[in-house]
Amino acid sequence: MHHVEIFLLVAGAVLVAAACRRRGWPAPLVIVAIALVVSFVPHVPRYEIDSEIILEFVLPPLLYSAALSSSYRDFRASLNSITRLGVGLVLVSAVAVALVFWASEIAVPFAAALVLGAVVAPPDAVAAAAVGRRLGLPRRVMTLLSGESLINDATSLTLYKVALTGVATGTWLLGDAVRTFSLAVVLGVGVGLVLGWVVHQIRLHLDDPVVASAIGLLTPFAAYWFAEAVTGSGVLAVVTAGLYLGHTSPRAGYATRLYEEPIWSTLDILLESFTFALIGVQLPWVIRDVIASDQGLGHGIAVSLLVLLTAILVRPAYIFVTSRFDHLRLRGSHRPAHDSLTARESAVVSWAGMRGVVTLAAAAAIPVTLGGAPFPERATIQLAAYTVALGTLLAQGLTLPWVIRRLRVGSDDEAARDAAQEAATRVATAEAVQQALESRRDAWAALVGPEQADETIGRLSAAWRARAAAAAVMLDPEHADELLPDDLDVSESARGLGPLAAPPSEDGRLPGAEESRRAQKLRRQIVAVQRDVLMQRRDSGELDETVMRRMMRELDLEDESLSSSWLERVQG
Repeated sequence: MHHVEIFLLVAGAVLVAAACRRRGWPAPLVIVAIALVVSFVPHVPRYEIDSEIILEFVLPPLLYSAALSSSYRDFRASLNSITRLGVGLVLVSAVAVALVFWASEIAVPFAAALVLGAVVAPPDAVAAAAVGRRLGLPRRVMTLLSGESLINDATSLTLYKVALTGVATGTWLLGDAVRTFSLAVVLGVGVGLVLGWVVHQIRLHLDDPVVASAIGLLTPFAAYWFAEAVTGSGVLAVVTAGLYLGHTSPRAGYATRLYEEPIWSTLDILLESFTFALIGVQLPWVIRDVIASDQGLGHGIAVSLLVLLTAILVRPAYIFVTSRFDHLRLRGSHRPAHDSLTARESAVVSWAGMRGVVTLAAAAAIPVTLGGAPFPERATIQLAAYTVALGTLLAQGLTLPWVIRRLRVGSDDEAARDAAQEAATRVATAEAVQQALESRRDAWAALVGPEQADETIGRLSAAWRARAAAAAVMLDPEHADELLPDDLDVSESARGLGPLAAPPSEDGRLPGAEESRRAQKLRRQIVAVQRDVLMQRRDSGELDETVMRRMMRELDLEDESLSSSWLERVQG
């Protein structure tokens, strides 16, 4: 494959994605559809990409980016539901597909049929998440879909390796498969935690956001390769490291967070556009491989459609049969008592089973020969895998918005809860700022006298409390009275930032530079106090991760504005 052809594929896919983002269309689906049409144009080259490149260079950063932006607390709270889909559903789907394919191809060993089952079992949440965000799916639904996609790849790839071993040896034992999977989970999670902790410690002591971001870019590859080298799950190592670093990122420097967010967003659109375009352009060549083989195109298409139908139907059947397990509450999960999916939400989840990058890579990685013999029905298996990927992306992806609207699944209540949490948190940060100012009373009193110190602290505290009051009234007017003290005058919020200009001085005034320097130091301390409040309320469950990150970004931008001020440049 010539590098110019790959560049053109990526560039074309990104342009399509840009047009989709501008119009609010689901980019993955449109890219697949256009790539499929383009693939039938004469003289379009065959895009043969080494499957190891996709598994080792495309999959890790996509998983890591998704894990970074996921909420560890939400992930832990929904762990039983995520495991039910990310492990149980993958295994059931793989076995169901394998049985259907095995019944259609009697001469094929069951282990070879299970290879196909493992290839098509894991859904990819990218397309579903794009639709869900645009239509406002509830956060618990989005958490379940993203959490499932973070761990189902590990389940399917481990099963894939076990099935390949069965094809090569002619026999395999269930006990060996369970031990292989258990070892992969333990080692993968262990490697991810160790690497995440090491990277976090480096970031805490590294005052260079560019270098810290570079280390972040290397982290998913290091996690994947090291875990795979010790027979662990590279996927779980990447996910674990990403969840750990995403959860602890508020304790690192603000500049690193501001640097990393656009970097990962840019990398995501490049890699996602590339993989979905690759899915679309490869189907005609897979069909030609079946024609070139002696397996029969008509039979291959019939079997592929049967496998597609099985893959689509198994998911809703499994989700509704096992829905009672969604009501379980694991110890320490902090999951609300009535946070289970409704029947309508379960229906949406059951229809969000689009396949993606792992199906593409695993299908391409099926060896031509194994154990010295040709792989049984390889061309037909690959055709079935690509049919499932394309069929689910187009059939389910295009109809998912209609399903969501038809079932009227939305997140209006969630928006109200977010507003209430933010209002309460802003009041709590104002109280924390007041306590921080009170802690400086003795130092300021020694500098300017008790009366002026009292006056300054009162003026600053009143300004912050009034600002919190104004925010609470705007965000949650229904409960604002419950949050605010009775003696608070909301009109104080109109005073602006003037009272925060500087701490007191001996003569009541300071030269401009010195006044600004002291004010800047005080504002940094106040930002740090507010940041601590956000993390404390997030960890205690009083503040949702999404709301916390939105408010944290405000503080990061304020820190950035202080660093970019004229005074900082003069001092530097």
